[in-house]
Amino acid sequence: MKVLAAMSGGVDSAVAAARAVDAGHDVVGVHLALSRMPGTLRTGSRGCCTIEDSRDAWRACDVLGIPYYVWDFSERFKEDVVDDFIAEYAAGRTPNPCMRCNERIKFAALLEKAIALGFDAVCTGHYAKVIEDADGNRELHRAADWAKDQSYVLGVLTHEQLKHSLFPLAETPSKAEVREEAERRGLSVANKPDSHDICFIPDGDTRGWLEERIEMSEGEIVDQSGTSVGKHPGAHAFTVGQRKGLKLGRPAPDGKPRFVLEIRPKENKVVVGPEALLAVDRLRGIKISWAGLPLAEAFSGEAFECMVQVRAHADPVAARASLARVESGAGSAADELVVDLVEPLRGVAPGQTMVLYRGTRVLGQATIDSARSLDWDPAAVS
Repeated sequence: MKVLAAMSGGVDSAVAAARAVDAGHDVVGVHLALSRMPGTLRTGSRGCCTIEDSRDAWRACDVLGIPYYVWDFSERFKEDVVDDFIAEYAAGRTPNPCMRCNERIKFAALLEKAIALGFDAVCTGHYAKVIEDADGNRELHRAADWAKDQSYVLGVLTHEQLKHSLFPLAETPSKAEVREEAERRGLSVANKPDSHDICFIPDGDTRGWLEERIEMSEGEIVDQSGTSVGKHPGAHAFTVGQRKGLKLGRPAPDGKPRFVLEIRPKENKVVVGPEALLAVDRLRGIKISWAGLPLAEAFSGEAFECMVQVRAHADPVAARASLARVESGAGSAADELVVDLVEPLRGVAPGQTMVLYRGTRVLGQATIDSARSLDWDPAAVS
């Protein structure tokens, strides 16, 4: 099989490529240049896609004896990931750029180009597993090492994309084993720190980064009844669940801290309230996709049992989900995923991604359009 190995410059993608070579595939390495002005060096574990990462990817390919290329996807990355991130925050939502990158860059743009060039599959260093059912249909499952499992950020993959996806680290019991293998193979990235945070905000200051790109204006902070309790410098700089930095002028009647419950960019308001109201019971999702063939219940109108996960490293919780057809105006309609949680989740924000599971299998995902506590009606805020 002809395989294109996506080489980030990290240890996981290097070992994944090495295992693809060992499996007898015809492997070519490619590093994605996602910035027109990449930094020269990484800052510890912050950031990625630097010149240093590109060189590390090249060294790994040299050790493995496979061809190496750099593909410029910077314009597509800016449009589909960075600009989307800014637009989502401007709309008062909290996006997950890693989901968008996997959806639109690594398993859309990259895979499309790979197939056009005659490759059979794209290989990455993600910790996830693809399994074929009795009929040969592919399903996405959690990796053997649940602590490193990355099936959540791959929940956007479609049935067609799974046909061309290769995850050689699927059965690896621990990250330590991957590093030991890299050391044995003579790969210089064996002890390179994992990258984290948002790759295009390497200093981790998301608020400061957004303030340079979204027009901020002072507005009101109100409590859950609509009473003004303070001022803010710009609603877009806040996230649901935030406690610090509110600088409220009026304390809560019970003296307890208040948290951000909702952001209303059109009104330029931030709604705050007690911690208890961060616990949400019902999620509504849009932009739905299915990882593999969808469950039959999904289109029958029946509710189905599942587990739902709303963050990459969060524990999944039990839920009942169903599809609802919602009129969106001008005679058009769209599907909405309604998820009722068996136990409430804390501090879920619109814009986050919810991924549905059954056992280890990823069923699909949706972007959260609303997350509400059944104990509080947001309409009470005027």
